Amino acid sequence: MAEAGARESGVLVIGSGMAGLTAAIESMEAGNDVYIVEKEPYLGGRVAGFNKYFPKLCPPSCGLEINFRRIKNGHRRLKFFTLAEVEKVSGSPGAFDVTVRLNPRFVLQDRCTACGLCVDVCPEERPNQFDYGMSTTKAIYLPHQMAMPMKYVIEEGYCQGDSCSKCVQVCPTDAIDLRMTATTLDLKVSSIIVATGWKPYDATQLELLGFQYPNVISNVMMERLTAPNGPTKGKLLRPSDGKPAKRVAFVQCAGSRDVNHLPYCSAICCLSSLKEATFVREQYPEDSRVYIFYIDIRAPGNMETFYRKVEQDENIRFIKGKVAKVEEDPATGNIIVEADDMVGGRKVQATVDLLVLSTGMVPNTKDLNIPGLGLQVDEFGFAEEDRSSGVYVAGVSRRPMDVTSSTRDGTGAALKAIQTSFKVKERASL
Repeated sequence: MAEAGARESGVLVIGSGMAGLTAAIESMEAGNDVYIVEKEPYLGGRVAGFNKYFPKLCPPSCGLEINFRRIKNGHRRLKFFTLAEVEKVSGSPGAFDVTVRLNPRFVLQDRCTACGLCVDVCPEERPNQFDYGMSTTKAIYLPHQMAMPMKYVIEEGYCQGDSCSKCVQVCPTDAIDLRMTATTLDLKVSSIIVATGWKPYDATQLELLGFQYPNVISNVMMERLTAPNGPTKGKLLRPSDGKPAKRVAFVQCAGSRDVNHLPYCSAICCLSSLKEATFVREQYPEDSRVYIFYIDIRAPGNMETFYRKVEQDENIRFIKGKVAKVEEDPATGNIIVEADDMVGGRKVQATVDLLVLSTGMVPNTKDLNIPGLGLQVDEFGFAEEDRSSGVYVAGVSRRPMDVTSSTRDGTGAALKAIQTSFKVKERASL
């Protein structure tokens, strides 16, 4: 077992989305040793796959690049471990012992130059989960164009291993080790911040809303379809035949506020659809048409201004009513959406090229089971923080929230963790 050499005044952050990155960087810049444990092969979390985020509609590369630079500037105090998981925790506030499992990347990070020669010769493909399965990569791949670390990784289940070894043969720096195995390391830290983020609600459970049809996608898939580094290089094309998606409908509360799925509101879904409606209008300004089927529009805080701006677009129609039926026209692949218009008092029907289901957020803490961590969750899986435990919670691990709120929440978690670390340092100096 490797020893990380961590000092007991350190802070451990589990997860590296916007809340986790913020918590880690703020803790580091306050003078603490910080350790990030991230299960994916890159930092940045789910926001790294967005096209833009509101209200300024700027790309995620802006915020991520700034945070990555801050990490590099403070690299002596901050270490991060990707493809890693916390196996167990013991101890008490101010003196936690943490065991971390480092899963094999099969690529030596200190040798990989990201030249890409390995990809050219790899014969195997894998579904690209960064694009929610809408594209493929080779078995050896770069997670995305702005990945940190900017290093390749091999998907074990798709690689032929020693029976192929073509990537090993062409690598100019001998960076590929197909026999790499998992290792563990020990950390000693004073406090722990849980910022494990979220996953979208499983849209395959929404057969009534037509997710079984090729031209029905979820809101996170819509982000990738319109992102410049997405499966269509940012061009809004429908999955079935690659034709331009000019008539697009959004179904709000897809599986949310529903006792059979997610009973709660995820807070950001309305804003997500408003934002994605602007993507459609920007790509096809002359002849696009957007329909938004909603129960009620929720735009908390200063987002009301953003909502009013989108509402003024004459080519975006808001229909207050729950969708009753979704069908596919087999001849064209078009999607037919039927709903009750509560305002007009009649049934309405819209035929569109693409239907987007605005699915909710499911906290990853719902399935987080780390022995010794002692994290309690509510009936929906959101973590309930006990400040006396030395384990703090940030971002969507605590409740549904947008990127801006997650960033603020990460700062708040850092302040709590810093206080614990300060007390440890203070005791050590006596």
